Amino acid sequence: MGKLIVSLSPHAHSNDSVEKNMYGVIIALVPALLASFYFFGLGSAIVCATSVAACVLFEWAIQKFIMGQEPRITDGSAILTGLLLGFNLPSNLPIWIIIIGALVAIGVGKMSFGGLGCNPFNPALVGRCFLLVSFPVQMTTWPVAGQYGAYLDAETGATPLSLIKRIAKGDTAAADQLPDAMNLLLGDPSNGLGAGTIGEVCALALIIGLCYMLWKKIITWHIPVSIIGTVAVFSGLMWLIDSAHYVNPVYELLTGGLLLGAIFMATDYVTSPMSSKGQIIYGVCIGILTVCIRNWGAYPEGMSFAILIMNAFTPLINTYVKPKRYGEVVKK
Repeated sequence: MGKLIVSLSPHAHSNDSVEKNMYGVIIALVPALLASFYFFGLGSAIVCATSVAACVLFEWAIQKFIMGQEPRITDGSAILTGLLLGFNLPSNLPIWIIIIGALVAIGVGKMSFGGLGCNPFNPALVGRCFLLVSFPVQMTTWPVAGQYGAYLDAETGATPLSLIKRIAKGDTAAADQLPDAMNLLLGDPSNGLGAGTIGEVCALALIIGLCYMLWKKIITWHIPVSIIGTVAVFSGLMWLIDSAHYVNPVYELLTGGLLLGAIFMATDYVTSPMSSKGQIIYGVCIGILTVCIRNWGAYPEGMSFAILIMNAFTPLINTYVKPKRYGEVVKK
């Protein structure tokens, strides 16, 4: 007869599971994935498929042959890591570089710390930043959207984010090349500019994903709203002070990977703070770091680095902002 094991109270019951949440985020990524297929065609399909397949394969192999565990690739976490990694790559990136990124994301960013739930840094961003440092030319060559059948031979161009960087350095001519806000919201394949990474081409698709995750209560509003609000306020003040060198905050919000990072990367359960107050502190710091790196750092985009930096501070935030224990008497 089996033993009946009863844990101490309080008892909390929930229908949540790892699989439910992981596949919920994947569903929320579908609008952005479809938008990437529309704007990049074959290139997006090759990059995303390669990234997902490589991440799943590496996680299965590491669990089975190195860690001696029963592979658990059906929980959706490896698929999600592969999708997010693919969303952070150009649509013309060679397959062998994508595979290296997947190996670093899964092998270094996730499994070397013990697997799902143990990694201190977002695995997809670990892979992305490794590739950015190791292959800077390939990782900063941006195909122009609208070349549906092109892959390695796609025509490339400057991105809106690189134009913003040039404006911050005093290149006033770059301001005339910026597309309008509606083009950035919907994506525009006819402006002759490089569209950036696969996942950042259509801001509206990312916002739809955010609404879905909030509706399904997969995430809360604290992290995405605090990041977006901080970037809007910080960049808005800079624009009001010196509009010749800093752009309207709408451009800061709709360009680059800000929405992708704020909605899908910074909200990772494992690498973000547990309490609502801690999540707001975390989000505000990410927003400030992102604007600082974008305008005064070496790279046009600062979202990935900002999230990884704050991932490292998450344990400290959790220690500083502790939720009240059940039954604890608050001293007045």
